[in-house]
Amino acid sequence: MYIVHVHIRVKPELIGAFKEISLENARNSIKEPGIARFDVLQEPDDPPHFELIEVYRTQDDPAKHKETQHYNHWRELVEPMLAEPRSRTTYTNLFPADQDW
Repeated sequence: MYIVHVHIRVKPELIGAFKEISLENARNSIKEPGIARFDVLQEPDDPPHFELIEVYRTQDDPAKHKETQHYNHWRELVEPMLAEPRSRTTYTNLFPADQDW
C-alpha cells in the first residue's frame, strides 16, 4: 500500500463548504479500484485544519486518482478556499499486511 496524508488549512469562513465538497470527493474516491481507503479528518481544536488520509493499492494509483473528474472538480473548487498551500506526506504500509486492507 502507498499512503498519502494531505494537510489542508481552510479559510475559517469556508469550512462548511470545504467539508461538503470534500465529503463528496471522498464518496466518489472510495469507488476507485486503486483506493483502499479515503478518510477526511478535521482537527477539533483547530477546525480549519483538515487531513486527508488516502490509501492506494499501488504507487501508480495516486496518478490515476488525479485523472478522475471528481478529483479535478474538488481541486478546482477548494483551491480558492485554502488559507495556505496544501502539503503532503507519503508513507509505506507496515501493518496491517496489504492483503488485510
